Amino acid sequence: MFLGKVIGTVVCTQKDESLTGLKLLIVQPMKDEHTKTGKAMVVIDTHGAAGYDDLVYLAKSRDSSLPLGLDLVATDAGIMGIVENYNVIKHGGAHS
Repeated sequence: MFLGKVIGTVVCTQKDESLTGLKLLIVQPMKDEHTKTGKAMVVIDTHGAAGYDDLVYLAKSRDSSLPLGLDLVATDAGIMGIVENYNVIKHGGAHS
């Protein structure tokens, strides 16, 4: 799983039958809440609740469609949930 920030939406006049009824969003992968990593990607919103500027957590490959309960969905990544809060605890070294 990895973090991402929703930066846009995708509207399609035609799409693969396995994507019927699913919202497609453009997500920028993030190292943390403020640091981009990699290229933006189109993902499915498996819960239909994510929106612009939401911090989300995603899964890739087959795991991306698990919440849908379907055998095969034409996607490379999917939103598993919306991050409302997270904490990072640093171990060792100097703390500021």
